[in-house]
Amino acid sequence: MSGVNIAARRAARLAAVQALYQMEVSGATTEDVLRDFSEGKLPRETEASYTDSEGDLDLFKVLVEKAVERQQTLDRAIARHLSKGWRLERIDAVARAILRAGAAELEQRRDVPTAVVLDEYVEIAKSFFEGPEPGFINAALEACARDLRSENEGA
Repeated sequence: MSGVNIAARRAARLAAVQALYQMEVSGATTEDVLRDFSEGKLPRETEASYTDSEGDLDLFKVLVEKAVERQQTLDRAIARHLSKGWRLERIDAVARAILRAGAAELEQRRDVPTAVVLDEYVEIAKSFFEGPEPGFINAALEACARDLRSENEGA
């Protein structure tokens, strides 16, 4: 992956989680968050440590647009793997945004190995949560990967 800017992808993933959260809690539109990202307003806490590149904008757009366009399908895939008695609506909004962004990447970016997607979103979860949430997110996304990538990937 020598040509891939790993930091730029990490920034895009974190920004997508922040954007999905922002859209849910404030009613921001896809256009609003795309503009914020291209203006350097997302990701907020770490923007200084990342460089802009075409690749991160492309990944950000895919994650946000597909998480919104395919939300019902992705939510169903996630909900199928929640513990009995849990509903996606009951989960913390940040965790929900992480799960949606991760599920969107699993579905849309088959060029990125499943293990990489899982690791990246678990790391994002660790930056927001100190409790069991990262493990929960890992388990839910791993189960979703079996549904969303079933036929042609072994990672």
